[in-house]
Amino acid sequence: MYFDVFNGDADGICALIQLRQARPADTRLITGIKRDIKLLAQVSAQSGDEVLVLDISMESNKTDLDRILNQGAKVFYVDHHRPGEIPDHPALTTLIDTDANTCTSLLVDQHLKGRYRNWAIAAAFGDNLDSAAAHLAKTLALSTTEVEQLKRLGICINYNSYGSSLDDLHFAPAKLYREMAPFASPFDFIEGNRAIYQQLLAGYFDDLKQAEHITPEYRNPSAAVFILPDQAWARRISGVWANELANTYPNRAHAILSHNNAGGYLVSVRAPLSNKTGADDLCASFPSGGGRKAAAGINHLPKAMLSAFIDCFSTQYA
Repeated sequence: MYFDVFNGDADGICALIQLRQARPADTRLITGIKRDIKLLAQVSAQSGDEVLVLDISMESNKTDLDRILNQGAKVFYVDHHRPGEIPDHPALTTLIDTDANTCTSLLVDQHLKGRYRNWAIAAAFGDNLDSAAAHLAKTLALSTTEVEQLKRLGICINYNSYGSSLDDLHFAPAKLYREMAPFASPFDFIEGNRAIYQQLLAGYFDDLKQAEHITPEYRNPSAAVFILPDQAWARRISGVWANELANTYPNRAHAILSHNNAGGYLVSVRAPLSNKTGADDLCASFPSGGGRKAAAGINHLPKAMLSAFIDCFSTQYA
């Protein structure tokens, strides 16, 4: 049996599209909302099975990774989050790079020697790696219009992954993957499945318009904290709005807090684009936190810890 385990955001989905176009297989899909990263717990493997893991933290899945390897399955693990200790096992193949300017889809693009590069470009834009995406676009001599199409698609796929549950999303990530996977390129998807694309695009712009009226809970010249209302649109827009703010204020760090089902906050942190470091360490210092150097998060920040978080955040980026 083949298992495809992937983050439900643009990076995870586009990485899987690339690999499955290169190596088609009948697989079981395991994914979820962007913050649902302990996905290997859902894999019940046995000897001879193959598990593909994309864009989820190895550090957060270490126990289940060890279990799957000990059950006799082969694992190919591609990621750009900090991995912790990587197991030394003959059945494990890894492609991991924590550089702040790469993502899982870019690693897959290198692995496949650019065979499905348009998907990697869309994913990089979705992960707010605009410079890396633009650089790759030049290798394909894409027009300005085509680059903008890939950017908008990547952002919309990423936007669809945020929420406290699948009910917040326009499409479950597994369904969105299945809608996109048959198309050879993102341009074919945009033209061939226009209803899905237009629903994502309209939702993104509607939610972004509402977010732009939110005033900061805390702000200084180098850091800003925003708390969004407890509504589905706010949970959906939290991550991509953080990227929008990062692009608008490249010398400022941003934290976007949304209400979660546990009575606390879900936190999205973006380091300044001019200094893409520290977000992973900051978030990992809180329970349920983690991520990568430029962008990280906390799944549950108790309300009683809000002041402590703001203090740490403002100190980190003073």
